[in-house]
Parts: sequence; structure tokens; C-alpha cells
Amino acid sequence: MGEIEKQYLSMVIQQFKHFKHRAELGIQQLSKEELHWKPNNESNNIAIIIQHISGNMYSRWVDFLTTDGEKAYRDRDYEFVDQHLTKEQLMQKWEAGWRLLFNTLENLKEEDLHKTVLLRNKPITVLKAIQTEVAHISYHLGQILYIGKQIKDKEWDILSIP
Repeated sequence: MGEIEKQYLSMVIQQFKHFKHRAELGIQQLSKEELHWKPNNESNNIAIIIQHISGNMYSRWVDFLTTDGEKAYRDRDYEFVDQHLTKEQLMQKWEAGWRLLFNTLENLKEEDLHKTVLLRNKPITVLKAIQTEVAHISYHLGQILYIGKQIKDKEWDILSIP
């Protein structure tokens, strides 16, 4: 035990940094009004997605190894209500959530990957909890970038290979 776990932790931290950077390149292109735009009443806007991702991180990554990942203080439903935050307020929430995630991951030890944590009172491995977050963040990253492209159309600065 050791080398694969060490490589995994390094890789997943780099992947999350990539996700964060890519989303921020998209968010930077948008005004406050554009962050709150949505195509219809049943859709989420980018502001709501930021609120949700941040709320998820506050729940999952605080006391990760010792408490359930679904905290009692989390109001998940409220994350999906547009709180009409400014771009600066949204980015403060965003940064705070990411700080929690990175602080937790950077302080994990290789042997922690084999431990069990709780998520909604169900035991899962630390490895599975991390992979669940990788999938969750990448899903919402895609939404952020897709919505941004819809808003900006030809003015969108492409973030990958054109």
C-alpha cells in the first residue's frame, strides 16, 4: 500500500484543479445578469449551479473522515433557489467550497483511501466518496460551460481545442 494511493490522490487533486480552472475561465466571460440567465423555469442557471456545488462541498468536505457527508445544516433545496447573489458573492461561495475540498484532499494520507465514511447514513469507501465528487463536479462543470456557450454564442472564448 502506498504508491498507487499516493498517485491517485495527486491525480485527483490535479483533476479537481483542472475542473475549477476550466469553470472559472467560463464564468469570467459572463456578467452577473448572464450568470442568472436560464432558458426556462425548469432549468438551473449558472448562479444556482455555483450555489449547489458550494453547498455540496460545505457538506461533503467538512470533517470528511469523521462525520456524515450529508450534514444536518445543509439546506439542499435552498441551493436551487436563485438567491440573486452578485458575481463577487457567488465567487466567494465558490472559492470557500473549493478551499474545503482541496484542504481535505491535500491532508488525506494514502491509508485513508481504504477507510469508510458515511454519506446519507450509508457507509462508502473514501475512494468511492472522492470518485462520487469527481463525477458530480464534472457533471455540473459541463452544465456551466454549456449554458455559458448558449449565452455568448460566437462571443464565447473556446476553452478547449477549437
